[in-house]
Amino acid sequence: MLAAQNKTIDLQVLIDRLAEARNCTDKLFEIVRSDSLYERPIPERHRIVFYVGHLEAFDLNLFRSQVPALKPFAPEFDKLFAFGIDPVGGGLPTDQPDDWPQLAPVNSYRNEVRHLLDAMLQAGDFQSSAHNSVELLLNVAIEHRLMHAETLAYMVHQLPFGRKHWQPQRSPSEGAFRAGVLQIPEGIATLGLEPRDAQRFGWDNEFEAFETEVPAFRIDKYMVTNGEFLEFLRSGAYDNRQFWSEENWRWKQERNIQHPAFWIQRHGDWHYRGMFEESPLPLNWPVYVSWAEANAYAKWAHKSLPTEAQWHRAAYGTPQGSERTYPWGNDVPRPGLGNFDFSRWDPAPVSSFPLNESAFGVQGQLGNGWEWTESLFGPFAGFQPFSFYPGYSADFFDGKHYVMKGGSARTEASMLRRSFRNWFQPRYQYAYAGFRCVSNENETAD
Repeated sequence: MLAAQNKTIDLQVLIDRLAEARNCTDKLFEIVRSDSLYERPIPERHRIVFYVGHLEAFDLNLFRSQVPALKPFAPEFDKLFAFGIDPVGGGLPTDQPDDWPQLAPVNSYRNEVRHLLDAMLQAGDFQSSAHNSVELLLNVAIEHRLMHAETLAYMVHQLPFGRKHWQPQRSPSEGAFRAGVLQIPEGIATLGLEPRDAQRFGWDNEFEAFETEVPAFRIDKYMVTNGEFLEFLRSGAYDNRQFWSEENWRWKQERNIQHPAFWIQRHGDWHYRGMFEESPLPLNWPVYVSWAEANAYAKWAHKSLPTEAQWHRAAYGTPQGSERTYPWGNDVPRPGLGNFDFSRWDPAPVSSFPLNESAFGVQGQLGNGWEWTESLFGPFAGFQPFSFYPGYSADFFDGKHYVMKGGSARTEASMLRRSFRNWFQPRYQYAYAGFRCVSNENETAD
């Protein structure tokens, strides 16, 4: 009897989390002025209105695998809003605003889907199995929505200020900043999650856990800042062909890429495009760039981007050989430890959170910006795709996406777990993503 009660309580916690996640995305849509919901602020993404329908279409399509009684009531919307896009061949979407439904029926669709799913969940009208439990599907629905909350944030970030309703944010603490390079000794890094456990959620690409030996290396104490990247740009190296691969250089030339997407140049001075206002370029904030730009900087600095295993070793390893749950220890994420869990709209100075420090002294690896690695996104040994969502990870094991670790200011706390993996194409400039560099043990630090 007690086990059944606990299961009911656990399920209600997830139902409540889904409601909170919905509230999070609803508030993001409210930032956008109603006459701007059909804008496409990022060329590689759908128009904003797509996401109004997508989040509910995803949930409805997901739960149909468990609830045969969930019958389609708007199959054309179920299909239209089913999938986002991630064009890898250079082709960009060409649809026009008039190609999309008007907002009123899209909102009606959203409301009806929520009503149906909530009624089903409260009534317990679902089947369950060891592999596709309703708890698993709820976790998928929650984190899928929260990942899109971050996608929506950086999409809205690119909208002109006049198309948004302004919101205030807390000013970050400044903190002292002195760049440094730290030595990480040879040791073990554990990647991934232990075999699937109903009590621990992870996406299919997080399994199975394994250990790997990581040779000694050196790593930047902080993420590379706007100021450091500005030195790279002013040196002329940003426009020097030798620091770019052929494909990355072609992209840079064809798209006329002259600087990071969050930077603006006015009358010879550099400014930062914040979520709600422009400001002089904050030199001690992490720079947000594509993998291609980060890799070019690393080559210029005679360094490289870390592998996924190196990043793990620097974040979670200890001199004693044990590993931590988080860089700072085993305490769960909380306010004050870092710039994450929707704490800000923009970055903070890289040294703002000294408690967000690994056992080796590396600071800020969780929050304030995802961190690019040089590791291509691929499966771990024992990978099994979700039967109800087989393409979530497998569709991107294509040698064209790179792993990112850490999290940004708009990353929810549950996705700060050690095993979580994010990934993007190398020439995508718009994510809240930065980097830090590594070098071999025997190389001289700059």
